[in-house]
Amino acid sequence: MTQNLQHPSPRSDQENGTSDPAPGTHPDPSPEQPGHPFNRYVALGDSFTEGIGDPSPESPGGHRGWADRVAEELAHGHKDFAYANLAIRGRLLNQIIDEQVQPAIDLHPDLITICAGGNDVIRPGGDPDRLAEEMDHTITRLRETGATVVLFTGPDIGATPVLGSVRGRVAIYNENLRTVAARHDAVLADMWALRELSNPQMWAPDRLHFSPLGHHTIAAMVLDTLGVDHSLEPQEVKELTHKNWRTARSEDLDWAREYLVPWVVRRVRKRSSGDGISAKRPDAGPFFGSGMPQGSSEAADTLGEV
Repeated sequence: MTQNLQHPSPRSDQENGTSDPAPGTHPDPSPEQPGHPFNRYVALGDSFTEGIGDPSPESPGGHRGWADRVAEELAHGHKDFAYANLAIRGRLLNQIIDEQVQPAIDLHPDLITICAGGNDVIRPGGDPDRLAEEMDHTITRLRETGATVVLFTGPDIGATPVLGSVRGRVAIYNENLRTVAARHDAVLADMWALRELSNPQMWAPDRLHFSPLGHHTIAAMVLDTLGVDHSLEPQEVKELTHKNWRTARSEDLDWAREYLVPWVVRRVRKRSSGDGISAKRPDAGPFFGSGMPQGSSEAADTLGEV
Protein backbone atom coordinates (compact mmCIF):
# COMPACT_ATOMS: atom_id res chain seq x y z
CA MET A 1 0.00 0.00 0.00
CA THR A 2 1.11 3.54 -0.62
CA GLN A 3 1.61 5.65 2.47
CA ASN A 4 1.70 9.20 1.10
CA LEU A 5 -1.86 10.10 1.98
CA GLN A 6 -2.62 12.49 4.83
CA HIS A 7 -5.87 12.58 6.71
CA PRO A 8 -7.31 16.06 7.16
CA SER A 9 -7.81 17.54 10.59
CA PRO A 10 -11.49 18.02 11.48
CA ARG A 11 -12.61 21.62 11.13
CA SER A 12 -13.72 23.43 14.24
CA ASP A 13 -17.20 24.88 14.68
CA GLN A 14 -15.77 28.37 14.31
CA GLU A 15 -14.24 27.46 10.94
CA ASN A 16 -17.57 25.99 9.83
CA GLY A 17 -19.27 29.25 10.79
CA THR A 18 -21.66 27.62 13.26
CA SER A 19 -21.74 26.89 16.97
CA ASP A 20 -23.65 23.62 16.53
CA PRO A 21 -21.94 20.29 15.85
CA ALA A 22 -21.96 19.17 12.22
CA PRO A 23 -24.31 16.30 11.30
CA GLY A 24 -22.82 12.96 12.23
CA THR A 25 -20.31 14.39 14.72
CA HIS A 26 -20.58 13.75 18.43
CA PRO A 27 -20.73 16.59 20.95
CA ASP A 28 -18.91 16.67 24.24
CA PRO A 29 -20.58 14.71 27.03
CA SER A 30 -23.18 16.62 29.02
CA PRO A 31 -24.48 16.02 32.54
CA GLU A 32 -27.51 14.34 30.96
CA GLN A 33 -25.22 12.03 28.97
CA PRO A 34 -22.43 11.01 31.33
CA GLY A 35 -19.45 8.85 30.53
CA HIS A 36 -19.22 9.05 26.73
CA PRO A 37 -20.40 11.23 23.84
CA PHE A 38 -22.02 8.60 21.60
CA ASN A 39 -25.73 8.59 20.77
CA ARG A 40 -26.07 6.52 17.56
CA TYR A 41 -23.97 3.41 17.05
CA VAL A 42 -23.94 1.30 13.87
CA ALA A 43 -22.00 -1.98 13.59
CA LEU A 44 -20.88 -3.37 10.21
CA GLY A 45 -19.32 -6.72 9.40
CA ASP A 46 -19.76 -10.48 9.16
CA SER A 47 -20.52 -13.28 11.64
CA PHE A 48 -18.06 -11.88 14.19
CA THR A 49 -20.12 -8.69 14.55
CA GLU A 50 -23.45 -10.47 14.10
CA GLY A 51 -22.56 -12.41 17.25
CA ILE A 52 -22.30 -15.99 15.99
CA GLY A 53 -20.97 -18.23 18.75
CA ASP A 54 -22.90 -16.31 21.41
CA PRO A 55 -26.46 -17.66 21.08
CA SER A 56 -29.23 -15.81 22.90
CA PRO A 57 -32.94 -16.49 22.23
CA GLU A 58 -33.78 -13.09 23.73
CA SER A 59 -31.66 -11.20 21.19
CA PRO A 60 -32.73 -10.23 17.65
CA GLY A 61 -31.59 -12.93 15.26
CA GLY A 62 -30.93 -15.31 18.14
CA HIS A 63 -27.35 -14.14 18.79
CA ARG A 64 -25.93 -11.56 21.17
CA GLY A 65 -22.22 -10.99 20.53
CA TRP A 66 -19.65 -8.34 21.43
CA ALA A 67 -21.40 -5.49 19.53
CA ASP A 68 -24.67 -6.00 21.43
CA ARG A 69 -22.69 -6.05 24.67
CA VAL A 70 -20.94 -2.81 23.74
CA ALA A 71 -24.28 -1.21 22.82
CA GLU A 72 -25.80 -2.30 26.12
CA GLU A 73 -23.00 -0.57 28.02
CA LEU A 74 -23.17 2.56 25.87
CA ALA A 75 -26.94 2.77 26.41
CA HIS A 76 -26.57 3.10 30.19
CA GLY A 77 -27.51 6.64 31.18
CA HIS A 78 -28.29 7.65 27.58
CA LYS A 79 -32.06 7.64 27.20
CA ASP A 80 -31.89 8.58 23.51
CA PHE A 81 -29.15 6.10 22.57
CA ALA A 82 -29.80 4.17 19.33
CA TYR A 83 -28.09 1.07 17.93
CA ALA A 84 -28.15 -0.74 14.58
CA ASN A 85 -26.28 -3.91 13.62
CA LEU A 86 -26.04 -4.52 9.86
CA ALA A 87 -23.58 -7.44 10.02
CA ILE A 88 -24.43 -10.73 8.28
CA ARG A 89 -22.52 -13.98 8.63
CA GLY A 90 -20.32 -15.12 5.75
CA ARG A 91 -20.07 -11.71 4.10
CA LEU A 92 -16.92 -10.87 2.13
CA LEU A 93 -15.41 -7.40 2.14
CA ASN A 94 -16.95 -6.31 -1.17
CA GLN A 95 -20.38 -7.49 0.03
CA ILE A 96 -20.04 -5.51 3.25
CA ILE A 97 -19.06 -2.44 1.25
CA ASP A 98 -21.91 -2.86 -1.25
CA GLU A 99 -24.64 -3.83 1.20
CA GLN A 100 -23.81 -2.12 4.50
CA VAL A 101 -21.73 1.04 4.11
CA GLN A 102 -24.31 3.38 2.52
CA PRO A 103 -27.17 2.13 4.75
CA ALA A 104 -24.90 2.80 7.74
CA ILE A 105 -24.14 6.33 6.53
CA ASP A 106 -27.86 6.95 5.98
CA LEU A 107 -28.49 6.21 9.68
CA HIS A 108 -26.30 9.22 10.64
CA PRO A 109 -24.28 7.48 13.36
CA ASP A 110 -21.68 9.16 15.53
CA LEU A 111 -19.98 5.80 16.21
CA ILE A 112 -19.27 3.12 13.61
CA THR A 113 -17.49 -0.19 14.08
CA ILE A 114 -16.35 -2.21 11.08
CA CYS A 115 -14.61 -5.56 11.02
CA ALA A 116 -14.33 -6.83 7.45
CA GLY A 117 -12.00 -8.82 5.22
CA GLY A 118 -11.55 -11.79 7.54
CA ASN A 119 -13.52 -14.15 5.31
CA ASP A 120 -11.46 -12.97 2.32
CA VAL A 121 -8.08 -13.41 4.02
CA ILE A 122 -8.70 -17.03 5.03
CA ARG A 123 -9.71 -18.06 1.50
CA PRO A 124 -7.10 -19.38 -0.96
CA GLY A 125 -5.57 -16.45 -2.79
CA GLY A 126 -6.75 -13.86 -0.28
CA ASP A 127 -4.62 -10.76 -0.91
CA PRO A 128 -4.17 -8.69 2.28
CA ASP A 129 -2.74 -5.72 0.35
CA ARG A 130 -5.66 -5.51 -2.08
CA LEU A 131 -8.14 -5.93 0.75
CA ALA A 132 -6.50 -3.13 2.72
CA GLU A 133 -6.75 -0.79 -0.29
CA GLU A 134 -10.48 -1.46 -0.43
CA MET A 135 -10.76 -0.89 3.31
CA ASP A 136 -8.86 2.38 2.96
CA HIS A 137 -11.46 3.71 0.51
CA THR A 138 -14.24 2.52 2.79
CA ILE A 139 -12.84 4.21 5.88
CA THR A 140 -12.53 7.42 3.86
CA ARG A 141 -16.28 7.33 3.21
CA LEU A 142 -17.14 6.51 6.81
CA ARG A 143 -14.87 9.16 8.31
CA GLU A 144 -16.31 11.82 6.00
CA THR A 145 -19.53 11.55 8.05
CA GLY A 146 -17.69 12.89 11.10
CA ALA A 147 -18.36 9.70 13.06
CA THR A 148 -15.79 7.97 15.22
CA VAL A 149 -14.79 4.82 13.32
CA VAL A 150 -13.40 1.70 14.99
CA LEU A 151 -11.37 -0.82 12.97
CA PHE A 152 -10.39 -4.30 14.16
CA THR A 153 -7.23 -6.28 13.66
CA GLY A 154 -7.72 -10.02 13.34
CA PRO A 155 -6.84 -12.26 16.30
CA ASP A 156 -3.69 -14.35 16.40
CA ILE A 157 -4.99 -17.64 15.00
CA GLY A 158 -1.71 -19.54 15.09
CA ALA A 159 -3.02 -22.12 17.55
CA THR A 160 -6.32 -22.84 15.78
CA PRO A 161 -6.38 -26.05 13.72
CA VAL A 162 -8.15 -24.73 10.62
CA LEU A 163 -7.01 -21.11 10.39
CA GLY A 164 -3.43 -21.40 11.65
CA SER A 165 -2.09 -21.90 8.13
CA VAL A 166 -3.12 -18.38 7.10
CA ARG A 167 -1.65 -16.66 10.15
CA GLY A 168 0.92 -14.83 8.02
CA ARG A 169 -1.73 -13.31 5.75
CA VAL A 170 -3.73 -12.17 8.78
CA ALA A 171 -0.62 -10.51 10.23
CA ILE A 172 0.05 -8.63 6.97
CA TYR A 173 -3.56 -7.50 6.76
CA ASN A 174 -3.38 -6.32 10.36
CA GLU A 175 -0.30 -4.18 9.68
CA ASN A 176 -2.04 -2.64 6.66
CA LEU A 177 -5.08 -1.88 8.81
CA ARG A 178 -2.86 -0.10 11.33
CA THR A 179 -1.73 2.17 8.50
CA VAL A 180 -5.32 2.76 7.39
CA ALA A 181 -6.39 3.64 10.94
CA ALA A 182 -3.49 6.07 11.38
CA ARG A 183 -4.23 7.74 8.03
CA HIS A 184 -7.84 8.45 8.84
CA ASP A 185 -7.58 9.07 12.57
CA ALA A 186 -9.69 5.96 13.20
CA VAL A 187 -9.67 3.94 16.42
CA LEU A 188 -7.95 0.54 16.27
CA ALA A 189 -9.37 -2.30 18.39
CA ASP A 190 -6.41 -4.68 18.50
CA MET A 191 -7.55 -8.28 18.81
CA TRP A 192 -4.10 -9.56 17.81
CA ALA A 193 -2.74 -8.04 21.03
CA LEU A 194 -5.57 -9.52 23.13
CA ARG A 195 -3.62 -12.57 24.25
CA GLU A 196 -6.53 -13.91 26.30
CA LEU A 197 -8.07 -15.04 23.00
CA SER A 198 -5.47 -17.80 22.74
CA ASN A 199 -7.35 -19.72 25.44
CA PRO A 200 -9.53 -22.46 23.86
CA GLN A 201 -12.43 -21.44 26.10
CA MET A 202 -12.63 -18.14 24.21
CA TRP A 203 -13.73 -20.06 21.11
CA ALA A 204 -17.05 -21.69 20.23
CA PRO A 205 -17.35 -25.43 19.56
CA ASP A 206 -16.81 -24.88 15.82
CA ARG A 207 -13.33 -23.41 16.56
CA LEU A 208 -14.07 -20.65 14.05
CA HIS A 209 -16.15 -18.22 16.12
CA PHE A 210 -15.82 -16.80 19.58
CA SER A 211 -17.69 -18.22 22.56
CA PRO A 212 -19.83 -16.06 24.88
CA LEU A 213 -16.71 -15.62 27.01
CA GLY A 214 -14.74 -14.52 23.95
CA HIS A 215 -17.40 -12.01 22.90
CA HIS A 216 -17.54 -10.65 26.46
CA THR A 217 -13.75 -10.22 26.53
CA ILE A 218 -13.71 -8.46 23.16
CA ALA A 219 -16.56 -6.13 24.16
CA ALA A 220 -14.61 -5.03 27.23
CA MET A 221 -11.52 -4.42 25.07
CA VAL A 222 -13.53 -2.27 22.63
CA LEU A 223 -14.95 -0.14 25.43
CA ASP A 224 -11.51 0.22 27.00
CA THR A 225 -10.10 1.29 23.63
CA LEU A 226 -12.82 3.95 23.34
CA GLY A 227 -12.08 5.12 26.88
CA VAL A 228 -15.61 4.31 28.06
CA ASP A 229 -16.27 3.22 31.63
CA HIS A 230 -18.20 -0.05 31.74
CA SER A 231 -19.32 -2.90 33.97
CA LEU A 232 -17.74 -5.80 32.02
CA GLU A 233 -15.38 -7.34 34.52
CA PRO A 234 -12.75 -9.89 33.45
CA GLN A 235 -14.15 -13.41 33.71
CA GLU A 236 -12.35 -16.21 35.51
CA VAL A 237 -11.31 -18.90 33.04
CA LYS A 238 -11.55 -22.39 34.44
CA GLU A 239 -8.54 -24.64 34.09
CA LEU A 240 -9.16 -27.30 31.47
CA THR A 241 -8.74 -30.95 32.42
CA HIS A 242 -5.99 -32.83 30.65
CA LYS A 243 -7.14 -35.11 27.85
CA ASN A 244 -5.32 -38.16 26.68
CA TRP A 245 -4.43 -38.58 23.01
CA ARG A 246 -7.32 -40.93 22.28
CA THR A 247 -9.94 -38.54 23.70
CA ALA A 248 -8.48 -35.54 21.91
CA ARG A 249 -8.34 -37.45 18.63
CA SER A 250 -11.95 -38.53 18.98
CA GLU A 251 -13.06 -34.94 19.64
CA ASP A 252 -11.12 -33.73 16.60
CA LEU A 253 -12.87 -36.28 14.39
CA ASP A 254 -16.28 -35.29 15.77
CA TRP A 255 -15.47 -31.62 15.16
CA ALA A 256 -14.35 -32.28 11.58
CA ARG A 257 -17.52 -34.23 10.83
CA GLU A 258 -19.87 -31.65 12.37
CA TYR A 259 -18.21 -28.38 11.38
CA LEU A 260 -15.25 -28.69 9.01
CA VAL A 261 -16.87 -30.87 6.33
CA PRO A 262 -19.99 -28.65 5.98
CA TRP A 263 -17.72 -25.59 5.81
CA VAL A 264 -15.67 -27.13 2.98
CA VAL A 265 -18.81 -28.24 1.13
CA ARG A 266 -20.15 -24.68 1.19
CA ARG A 267 -16.84 -23.40 -0.24
CA VAL A 268 -16.97 -25.94 -3.09
CA ARG A 269 -20.58 -25.11 -3.88
CA LYS A 270 -19.91 -21.36 -3.60
CA ARG A 271 -22.56 -21.03 -0.95
CA SER A 272 -22.54 -18.98 2.22
CA SER A 273 -24.02 -19.51 5.66
CA GLY A 274 -25.40 -15.98 5.23
CA ASP A 275 -27.52 -16.82 2.18
CA GLY A 276 -31.08 -15.70 2.91
CA ILE A 277 -30.07 -13.99 6.18
CA SER A 278 -30.89 -10.34 6.80
CA ALA A 279 -29.40 -7.89 9.28
CA LYS A 280 -30.67 -8.46 12.81
CA ARG A 281 -30.98 -4.75 13.67
CA PRO A 282 -31.28 -2.85 10.35
CA ASP A 283 -32.63 0.34 11.91
CA ALA A 284 -31.08 2.50 14.61
CA GLY A 285 -33.44 2.17 17.54
CA PRO A 286 -33.41 2.05 21.34
CA PHE A 287 -31.34 -0.74 22.82
CA PHE A 288 -32.91 -2.77 25.59
CA GLY A 289 -30.19 -4.94 27.10
CA SER A 290 -30.95 -8.55 27.85
CA GLY A 291 -29.56 -8.28 31.36
CA MET A 292 -27.86 -11.66 30.95
CA PRO A 293 -25.03 -12.52 33.33
CA GLN A 294 -21.66 -11.45 31.99
CA GLY A 295 -20.15 -14.04 29.65
CA SER A 296 -23.22 -16.27 29.83
CA SER A 297 -25.15 -18.11 27.13
CA GLU A 298 -25.27 -21.63 25.87
CA ALA A 299 -23.15 -23.13 23.11
CA ALA A 300 -24.48 -22.80 19.59
CA ASP A 301 -26.09 -25.85 18.02
CA THR A 302 -25.02 -24.99 14.48
CA LEU A 303 -22.42 -22.43 13.47
CA GLY A 304 -21.54 -21.10 10.05
CA GLU A 305 -18.43 -19.47 8.65
CA VAL A 306 -16.28 -16.76 10.15
